[in-house]
Amino acid sequence: MIDQLINILVTITLIEMMAAIGLGIRFRELREVARDRRLVFRAALANYVCVPAVTLVLLLLFSARPMMAAGFLILAVCPGAPFGPPYVKIAKGDVAAAVGLMVLLAGSSAIVAPVLLHSLLPLMSGDETLRVDTVKILRTLMMTQLLPLLVGLSVRHWRPGFAERLLKPANLLSAALSLLTVGVIIFVHFQVLIDIRVRAYLGMFLLLMVSWAAGWLLGGPGSAMRKSMALTTSLRNVGVGLVIAAGSFAGTAAVTAVVAFGILEIAGSLLLALAWGRVQAKAKDQTEVGDQELESLTSDL
Repeated sequence: MIDQLINILVTITLIEMMAAIGLGIRFRELREVARDRRLVFRAALANYVCVPAVTLVLLLLFSARPMMAAGFLILAVCPGAPFGPPYVKIAKGDVAAAVGLMVLLAGSSAIVAPVLLHSLLPLMSGDETLRVDTVKILRTLMMTQLLPLLVGLSVRHWRPGFAERLLKPANLLSAALSLLTVGVIIFVHFQVLIDIRVRAYLGMFLLLMVSWAAGWLLGGPGSAMRKSMALTTSLRNVGVGLVIAAGSFAGTAAVTAVVAFGILEIAGSLLLALAWGRVQAKAKDQTEVGDQELESLTSDL
């Protein structure tokens, strides 16, 4: 019963969250990012090749249990988290690029994620059967992720004033539903979270650092774009991951793994964004002080 309630809650949360994302995005912003084919290719390489590949290698090295491995693989193939643009803004990165990449990745993952899971999960099955109904997941994500996103985008395009009025309450509702969902899952699976070994958390942190590195290295020229790609790559879409995990592996360690790594990636990436933002602000202050001293010296001469 409780697993069914969790499944319903995460589905409602994902639908509302994707609609809220669409309300805040203009088609023009998406077109600008989509036209940069090199950027889109690098983002796809980082998110759909590098992160899943590294996740699979680490799971094999750490000899992860099949159900726990399933949770990590689910998140590994689900990029496009809504936390990306706010974190990039904190880090003083390219926010416009982060917004465009978030929407493109979130939309495409509705199609790509089920296909990747169909190929990757059997590699970690061991004695258990780790298979997902690809068609069912594809249909579910199309209805709970892609369709709400398109509805939000359409409202923003055709009724921008109405979308603007809806945006703030929609974002507040997204935050409240997300906190409620994570809180309920932590409460239900608290003992399992406590039982996760320290070694497993070290593996999660290693995966997070590799995700940062993959995004940074594939970010292209300029530190602003590299920050955007690094944070966009490291922040996986926990909402989508929970929909898949709760729908395919309800009541198992797969759901716990999604929550555990989701919390770690959100907290870790926030700390990185704050550090980058602080360094940027300090460098800006030093530059301004230097300019003032140069101007004072020039006036004295």
